[in-house]
Amino acid sequence: MDQALRGHVHQARRQVTPATLFHEGDGEHVHEMSVGRRGELVEYIWKVENVALTTVGIDIGSSTSHLMFASVRLQRKTQALSSQFVVVERRILWKSPILLTPFLAGGTIDAARLARFVARCHEDAGLAPGEIDTGAVILTGEAIKRSNARAIAELFAADSGRFVCASAGHHLESALAAHGSGAAALSRDERKTVLNVDIGGGTTKLALCVAGEVVSTCAFAVGGRLVAFDGEGVVTRVDEAAALAAADAGVQLRLGCRPAPTDLARVVDALAEAAIAFIRGAAPTALGEKLALTETLALAAAPDAITFSGGVSEYIYGRETRQFGDIARLLAERIAQACADGRIEPPLAVPREGIRATVIGASQFTVQVSGKTIHVSAGVSLPLRNVAVAAPALTLTEDIDVAREAHAIELAVARSCADGAHAIALSIRWRGDPHYRRLRALGEAIALAMASASDAPSQRLAPLVLMIDGDVGRTLGHILEHDLAIGRPLVSIDGIALKEFDFVDIGEMIRPADVVPVVIKSLLFSGAPARASHGAAATYKPLTERKVQ
Repeated sequence: MDQALRGHVHQARRQVTPATLFHEGDGEHVHEMSVGRRGELVEYIWKVENVALTTVGIDIGSSTSHLMFASVRLQRKTQALSSQFVVVERRILWKSPILLTPFLAGGTIDAARLARFVARCHEDAGLAPGEIDTGAVILTGEAIKRSNARAIAELFAADSGRFVCASAGHHLESALAAHGSGAAALSRDERKTVLNVDIGGGTTKLALCVAGEVVSTCAFAVGGRLVAFDGEGVVTRVDEAAALAAADAGVQLRLGCRPAPTDLARVVDALAEAAIAFIRGAAPTALGEKLALTETLALAAAPDAITFSGGVSEYIYGRETRQFGDIARLLAERIAQACADGRIEPPLAVPREGIRATVIGASQFTVQVSGKTIHVSAGVSLPLRNVAVAAPALTLTEDIDVAREAHAIELAVARSCADGAHAIALSIRWRGDPHYRRLRALGEAIALAMASASDAPSQRLAPLVLMIDGDVGRTLGHILEHDLAIGRPLVSIDGIALKEFDFVDIGEMIRPADVVPVVIKSLLFSGAPARASHGAAATYKPLTERKVQ
């Protein structure tokens, strides 16, 4: 505790009130605090037990893009005698307008316009990029496939705040939509199994929610903007999934054509039938097999209710009636009819959010906080971004075999494509008693493996990050740095479990709680793993497009 807040009490022989401060020393004396000092102490204690973060979620999808700022409060689980922090409060601070995702003539995403859009959002929300603690950029659906998608994600991750994450992937998006829509909370509060169906511009994601948790997800290429038209009804966009549906329906659908309403209806019917089969848990249609993006949904239990989110859901629930030059309304009509006539059996429930579900889930992206038993070397400069995770298959028997465990670590590091010039995170699943003998042996295995894996001069070695699911982070870190002199900056954090091919961000130390925020993300882009961006930040120009759809 701060010395200015310490009082003087020893072996007091009178009743001590809440306004009394204590500290050790000679003599028997009590000093009472003033009301002002008591307020300072209460505030200090609150900050030790609570962490408040400002988060951002940016969703760049096939059809629309939008952004949301939220505040998240985490609190230490003191009653469980734990140093773990859990989210106890989430609050939406500001929602952006909906922007039709801008694409250039060559099929790439218009990064400059997106940058201006995000800059204006910061301005209108009154939140500077430096005020953002954490969050996520989610590229979804067809947006993932654009040739510059990864560059855009990295641009936003570097420039939208100190701790914005870049993430993409169908399973992650499914889970984010289920949480952001409120379907997961509905399953917890109503004690029901809820199936959330998120229908976006290019993909549909299913998430089965049980007791507040997402237990199964899947995705397929059915969406409301697979086909787009200009003001005259001429086709300006035909995605691959729409071309497959057209072929299945025996319809020719080409850029520059003006399809007959009956032909367009047949294409939409084919897409809708594929989607309905997936939602029902039935065998996929022949077209559905071609449109599947993941394995089919594992139905651990039959859904008691179904909710819809995503842009197409706005039509299903009657919140939108306008046309936006695509097939979203036609697709929604087919899905809604299937619900009405019982082909989709679970009763329809109304979630809290529709089109904004994914971005709400992203803005409230799960943040873990670790503290009290962490070890951070003096030479480590936080934050660390996009640290590749290596998950060695450790045995950790009672008598740890140093050579065997070192070999397992070397293999995992090699799979991660990491070298000594870039930070690497080792995911360690601790088993057994935390005796010094065993921790020392594990430390020796780590030191041996990292010495073999590194091909960079010692002066260039980047930090080694240990992510341990057991409560041994500080002790193992101390052994590596002081007993074994590993010779590179070290961060050792416990209470967090990671898996191979995850990436992790580690934030700046939060005082006085002495904790660090940790954001786990899945970067599922093709190519080499992302690295921390040390280049010049992009310059955001003022947004000139005041009217954003």
